[in-house]
Amino acid sequence: MKRSFLLAFFLFVTILFPLSGEGLKIPSFAIKGKAISIKGLKPTDKVLIEGKNTTIPEKFGLLKVEIVRDGRIYTGKVLSLPGFLTLLPPLIAILLALITKDVFSSLFLGIFTAALMLNFLNPLTAFLRTIDKYIVNALTSSDKISIVIFTLMLGAMVGVMSKSGGIEGIVQSLSKRARSPKTTQLYAWLMGIFIFFDDYTNTLIVGNTMRPLADRWKISREKLAYIVDSTAAPVASIALISTWVGFEISLIGEGFRHVGIHMDPYIVFLRTIPLRFYVIFALFFGFLIIITGREFGPMLKAEVRARKGKVIRDEAIPLSNFQIADLLPSEDTPKRWINGILPVVVVIVFTFVGLYLSGLSSLQTLPQGPFLKRIGIIFSSGNSFQTLLWASFMGFITATFMAFAQRLLKIRDSVRAGIEGMKAMIPAVLILTLAWALSQTIIEMGTGDYLVSVLSNKFDPRLLPGAVFVISGLISFSTGTSWGTMSIVYPLVIPLAHSLAKGQSYYDGVLIGSIAAVLSGAVFGDHCSPISDTTIMSSMASSCDHIDHVSTQIPYALSVALTSLFLGILPLNFGTPYPLTILIVAGGLAILIFVLGKRVD
Repeated sequence: MKRSFLLAFFLFVTILFPLSGEGLKIPSFAIKGKAISIKGLKPTDKVLIEGKNTTIPEKFGLLKVEIVRDGRIYTGKVLSLPGFLTLLPPLIAILLALITKDVFSSLFLGIFTAALMLNFLNPLTAFLRTIDKYIVNALTSSDKISIVIFTLMLGAMVGVMSKSGGIEGIVQSLSKRARSPKTTQLYAWLMGIFIFFDDYTNTLIVGNTMRPLADRWKISREKLAYIVDSTAAPVASIALISTWVGFEISLIGEGFRHVGIHMDPYIVFLRTIPLRFYVIFALFFGFLIIITGREFGPMLKAEVRARKGKVIRDEAIPLSNFQIADLLPSEDTPKRWINGILPVVVVIVFTFVGLYLSGLSSLQTLPQGPFLKRIGIIFSSGNSFQTLLWASFMGFITATFMAFAQRLLKIRDSVRAGIEGMKAMIPAVLILTLAWALSQTIIEMGTGDYLVSVLSNKFDPRLLPGAVFVISGLISFSTGTSWGTMSIVYPLVIPLAHSLAKGQSYYDGVLIGSIAAVLSGAVFGDHCSPISDTTIMSSMASSCDHIDHVSTQIPYALSVALTSLFLGILPLNFGTPYPLTILIVAGGLAILIFVLGKRVD
């Protein structure tokens, strides 16, 4: 009885410690030398740390925090740690994933490491908070729940399409045109360009549609995942009409308002498109790799293995599997391509229409200006997450109705196929949830802010776009989110570029170039990060082992990033004409492919 009481008391203390006053949220974690941020403070409140001021002392360990309000004193504890330790959780998750190739346990350990620092280095509390706070809260956002449901519904749609013979029909139809691995990859690349309005839709549709044909032509799952990933975010981020536009314009506009820059954010957005070197040349590099038939690095090994009959390595664990018996059509089922194409078309059309209608309903007044600008504002104002739910559900309904109308499947069989399709998506949904949870802990610890404060020292303003590209890439790689990176970096970079280059002849080049570099770097880091949601979804849609996708994509992404940086971004800001810069970067990438690459027979 005594032991039980002591155990209960220990759990109570470790879980609830520390206590803070009503309406006050004393943080459990802080970086040495930084000011402490407490939610719920009033202007009249007085904050003391170790009896002094609000700045965290340069010491390691637990510090006493006192808040004096109306004569009452509220106390709590905060753990003071060096800022570089905020990099540990993402680094542990990424390195363990690359070394062990077990992304589930690696992500969990990354979350646990962050929870350990956010909970006074108490392992029991950290374990409990990992489960009941960070993993649970990863799914409390309606947007993220929408992504999960959208993913599951598309899985259900693909399940019905597969069981009714629609997928096999697409394969047979495309096989008449795609008569080699090269043309098959080119079709996948073109489809990735065509579905430009949303990166999630792009990833799931292209990967799921082209996977069976890629398998038939012995193209590695890693190569398919690369093509899917290297077209999804890049094309959506520079499209004039996409789910990205509104988010980018809002961040740019907010930064301009703070500094007092009187420029139209949408016009600035358009001006940044030609300067997004990584994004443009990621698309170009993918096309060049396909046309030349040359590969290098881990991708070369994967493609050689695939041509010998193994599209995925023996020990690989694909994030989804649509080759199970319950999803394969019977031999006597007609293989009609329309049963595979029409549901996909319905998803695309409903996404377009939904974005337009939800955009109109959210705007109090119709936008003014040129046609493209008005359409862009309407589409970017739409609720993309809600729209994707409508589109995926209608795709599933369409696939089910077509199978029933043609007497290919009974309603009961379609529902079963849909459930099996959802099951195929479960591993990816779990990884997405863990990645979101890790991202949440990283934001709470201020990892992005720490990186920016360390890397953004004053220097020649013309070097700023290059530095911003590197910083954004590092933050995106560490946090696994391109949108989160833009949210962190834009508010810091716009005032910095404005103040450093103000009054100089190269002001426009530095300001517009730095804004473009934020998004380019964010997409680059996102491509390299194992904890990125779009990277995870590319692995899922292609039925590829996630770490195999990351390890084969990184050399290609790094090649484009370094070439874009040293032959494009930096020379442009020191006076090299833009057309010449484009030719130099394109030529550099072509030379790289022909020097390092080898043909895959």
